[in-house]
Amino acid sequence: MDFETELASTRVELESTRLELARLKAGLAAGLTPEQSARLQGATDEELTADARTLAAELNVSTVRPPSGSGSDVGSAHGSMGAGEARYRAKHPEGQKFQHGGYTLER
Repeated sequence: MDFETELASTRVELESTRLELARLKAGLAAGLTPEQSARLQGATDEELTADARTLAAELNVSTVRPPSGSGSDVGSAHGSMGAGEARYRAKHPEGQKFQHGGYTLER
């Protein structure tokens, strides 16, 4: 393959990748999954954003996604509310004051 052909091929690949990224960004901002985002139509960021909003509205998608549950503390004993409370009580025994911002909590 000569230089000109390789350059043209690289430019096509670059444009394809740029468009794929733009679809993902527009889709994720509208609350779509990556699979749904891949279906978006448009050549510019504005067109993709408009299409993503339209598709999200048709699918009744909310832009707020629930946590995936894949975080390191989700469901673990160290990340539970009870475990956090126990750690707090161990560090802050009765009779201490806890200050944060303009608030004071006395125990």
